[in-house]
Amino acid sequence: MDVPLSYNFRNLWTRRLTTVLTISGMALVVFVFASILMLAEGLQKTLVETGSYDNVVFLRKGSTSEVVSGIGRQQASILETLPEIVIGSKGQKLVAKELVVLIALPKRGSDKSSNVVLRGIEENSFLLRPQVRLVEGRLPRMGSSEVIAGVNIVRKFKGIGVNETLCCAMRDWRIVGIFDAGSTGFSSEVWGDVDQFMSAFRRSVYSSVIFKLRDSLEFQNVKSRIENDPRLTVVAKRETRYYAEQSEIMAKFLRVLGFSLTIIFSLGAIIGAMITMYSAVANRTAEIGTLRALGFQRRNILMAFLVESLFLGFFGGLVGLFFASFMQLFTISTMNFQTFSELAFSFALNFEIIYKGMAFSLIMGFVGGVLPAIRASRMIIVDALRAS
Repeated sequence: MDVPLSYNFRNLWTRRLTTVLTISGMALVVFVFASILMLAEGLQKTLVETGSYDNVVFLRKGSTSEVVSGIGRQQASILETLPEIVIGSKGQKLVAKELVVLIALPKRGSDKSSNVVLRGIEENSFLLRPQVRLVEGRLPRMGSSEVIAGVNIVRKFKGIGVNETLCCAMRDWRIVGIFDAGSTGFSSEVWGDVDQFMSAFRRSVYSSVIFKLRDSLEFQNVKSRIENDPRLTVVAKRETRYYAEQSEIMAKFLRVLGFSLTIIFSLGAIIGAMITMYSAVANRTAEIGTLRALGFQRRNILMAFLVESLFLGFFGGLVGLFFASFMQLFTISTMNFQTFSELAFSFALNFEIIYKGMAFSLIMGFVGGVLPAIRASRMIIVDALRAS
């Protein structure tokens, strides 16, 4: 017969102080583990959501990002003639030639500067990015030195606001509006007319060409034809895939860091659980002898103490994940290792992180409780009763 679960709960409640301390230690480990995974997930989510599945990005072959890419005007003109491009409501092809350059701006609250993406756009750029919406001011006039800034740039950098002036490339750029692109990388950019940027920064080539497919299933045909065209030296990627690649290096680094720190911290939590359970075994020697005398088998005693330890891990995981969930309220900035520019993003919690956090917590509980449980199950009945 099995030891009832109510027995385990009563014993945990009897040792309230050690139970709370053990659960707190495990909760801290799960909190750190989940927070770092949420950080990596938030970074990937921000960049992946930046792209649209139906949009195709053309970059120069061998380029890892728009910052180091270059597409000449002649090649851009060829790409604009592709029949797979969707036609807009006004009869225009939804294609845009864009330029990406980096400038350094001072951050709020410090004298440090950080790189910011300036994106040269065309009118169709707004149609290709429906998630972008104006929240203050107005859109820039094409052919002028007017720009609009993303909300994350406004929050993080000095001198960025409507009617402020941005000085770079020996020109003054008037900020006429602020836009919000939701939880995407575009919210960390400044947009202006592509031809004006090319003239000011003395660029003779575009960074990328973007268009929307009329049929998403045509992507492979477009990719194969374009990359085998001898007139072109470009590679085609779905916009979602392009931005996902931007996050891979940083996300991988964060996950490796997270697992390394968690393993180190978990050793302390496991030792704490082990001490708690060894103490429980020592204080309940007579109790164990009584259970054995009543007919409970060794495996029943083993499972009873192991279940108590798993309960500690379970509650530690719940508490850790509960507090980790509040990290979603915070937005942080980091450098995108692919573009070397500032990127703002939020922590993101999903089912996979919850599952991993709870699994890790239960593993800590199991490892911390298995040796004390084995010791309790191997006690000899006579010796255990005599200890009382």
